Amino acid sequence: MPKNKAFGSILGLVLTISVGFIDCGRQGGAWRGTIQEVDSVTVVKNPKEPMYGLDACSVEEDLLIGKAEAGDEYLFSEIRDLGVDEAENIYVLDFKEPFVKVFDKSGNRLRTIGKRGQGPGEIQGPLSLCVTPRGELLVNDRGNRFLHVYTLAGEHKRSISLARWPFFSRPAVDAQDNIVARSAVTTPGTTWTFVLKKYDPEGHELFDIFSYQVDITPNVWDVNPPDCFWRVGSHDSIFWGYADKYEFQSIDGHGKAIRKIAKDYTPVETTEEEKKEWIQFAFGDKGIPSDATVNWPKYHNAFQFLSVDDRDKIFVQTYEKTADGKGYFCDVFDPEGRFIAKFALKSAPRVVKKNKVYTIEEDEQGYRVVKRYKISWKF
Repeated sequence: MPKNKAFGSILGLVLTISVGFIDCGRQGGAWRGTIQEVDSVTVVKNPKEPMYGLDACSVEEDLLIGKAEAGDEYLFSEIRDLGVDEAENIYVLDFKEPFVKVFDKSGNRLRTIGKRGQGPGEIQGPLSLCVTPRGELLVNDRGNRFLHVYTLAGEHKRSISLARWPFFSRPAVDAQDNIVARSAVTTPGTTWTFVLKKYDPEGHELFDIFSYQVDITPNVWDVNPPDCFWRVGSHDSIFWGYADKYEFQSIDGHGKAIRKIAKDYTPVETTEEEKKEWIQFAFGDKGIPSDATVNWPKYHNAFQFLSVDDRDKIFVQTYEKTADGKGYFCDVFDPEGRFIAKFALKSAPRVVKKNKVYTIEEDEQGYRVVKRYKISWKF
């Protein structure tokens, strides 16, 4: 089973600065959590219910890109990631094309960035992208083992070799062009160590943030093992969490711990229907091979995605389903780490910016589409 290991520990006396609840003087504004100081780290513990109740915010779809009737240039083959710049232009990474399609905030096609190939700035197997605070586009090209840097207009500026880092994934960039990403340390045997690190703009390692181990044994399937998620916030802060428990942390740009945030929650059990769907996805109609062992977790992980908006509000997609079973609840935390609201989404909040949420979903015909939702706060 997967094991995790955090670099460093928090020791010392606990100084309680807030216990019980904080009444914010607003409708439903009683926060019944605790805030403590542990060795200069703020530890925030949240209850199951949000501060402002279940009706504190709502989301309404206001844009869809990818309708079949819009024409081929608006269709996607296999969307892997998306990003949004300050003008609210939308950058969509298509794995099979492979390139980045750019749309304005009204959904009109603007341009294409990159093309298939192995030359300078050309793309072979892209997995993720990032719109940087400096206003550049970073594309993680696993196929060519490069990070490509483009202007938002599409000019290729430079590429960083990833040859020394296996499984380099989901790079995020701060205002100094430093990079936060995960890579793997391969060792003989069946155990792999994955490490979340910070790198300088040229790809040199600065410091480790977190590591965890995964056992990879032939013909043994550990379904839905915990994953690590991270985002870069304001002032170069880094938010990260490992989904074996409902807890995530923030550190400053130098790696110093700032805040640890936890939430009480009810684990969601893995259903028989979900097992059937996974078997169909992994093995098709033939079912589980006779020589394979599948280990089913009794419960889902504590959460399945983490995102941070432009004001350092934290959005955590959980496994708690809506009553109709068509969506999942997303928990919202304020910059201080207090659980303030929740709302439902069909898919993970890939980007949250200017009170808008961007997702990658499938429509009724099975086409991959990009959707944008407007958030309306009621407090």
